[in-house]
Amino acid sequence: MDFNKIISDFKNKVYHPVYFLMGEESYYIDAITDYAEKHVLDETEKEFNQTILYGRDVDASAIAGAAKRFPMMSNYQLVIVKEAQSVRDLVGRESTGKSEEKSNKAKTPFVSYLENPLRSTILILCYKYKTLDKRTAFSKILAKNAVVFESKKLYENQIPDWISSYLKQKQYTVSPKATMLLAEYLGNDLGKITNELDKLMISIPAGSEITAEQVQNNIGISKDFNVFELQSAIGSKNILKANRIVNYFRANPKDNPIVLTIINLYGYFSKLLIYHSLADKSKNAAASAMGVNPFFVSDYERASKNYGPGKLKSIFAYLREYDLKSKGIGNVSANEGELLKELLFKIMH
Repeated sequence: MDFNKIISDFKNKVYHPVYFLMGEESYYIDAITDYAEKHVLDETEKEFNQTILYGRDVDASAIAGAAKRFPMMSNYQLVIVKEAQSVRDLVGRESTGKSEEKSNKAKTPFVSYLENPLRSTILILCYKYKTLDKRTAFSKILAKNAVVFESKKLYENQIPDWISSYLKQKQYTVSPKATMLLAEYLGNDLGKITNELDKLMISIPAGSEITAEQVQNNIGISKDFNVFELQSAIGSKNILKANRIVNYFRANPKDNPIVLTIINLYGYFSKLLIYHSLADKSKNAAASAMGVNPFFVSDYERASKNYGPGKLKSIFAYLREYDLKSKGIGNVSANEGELLKELLFKIMH
């Protein structure tokens, strides 16, 4: 079951006895849990029927015991287990479940509960930053008796669209450049992104378009010295501007670590390589293939004239080389600023 379906069911008061929320992206797990905590029970029901447990403080048997209680003056009780990945013996000791006799011996009170959960209990397990092996007996029991939701990390090329969609839900629009700035600066941590967007929206009236200037002024991204402007300067072969940005990065290494700069440049040149390979270089076709807003296709078209496939091959080799050097491999004394300066020179000459 996906995120929207779970939230829709909650809104329509369609509940399942067990929800197992797992995965590397904590944002969706938190969003489902927060909604359930606030809306499943009303305020009078929560006092006796809402229980919040933390994985480090309980074992699997204690969770089963809490889930077996019956609600008081309510149709349901809600039991939420946060940090369930830390629960002792949650998944049991069995690995494959090939032997029925072995399965019965290994069965824990919690597994027994999962096989026959109370319809009056809504048990939500938040198993963050991990996923279960679907081949195990425990996973098979969950698949049969619970709603299992896997919260996956988004790819970086999905982040701009996600930002636009999130802001649209809040009745805002956002300019393409602002979206790219946010994506480049905040990465793919949805929790961090939503936190910054929510703070940004406080100072901007609903119904407005969020601009790159507002992003720069409110989120602490330098207007002229950021990785987005560096990519633009490199793409247009503006050596003076590119060097000014790199000098700024050298003076502010904590805010502009070389590892992140290299990752962003790798993404930029990967898209440029895709552009070179396209038979159809029309704006919409190219944007779809590269995973960018059509607004930026002209930038890649311009950069493609400065960096052919042969040069790109060399650039990828430089990026790998300086990524290793930034981690101390093949580098004795050069600091991050010096490495970045060298890398820029090799890319642009």
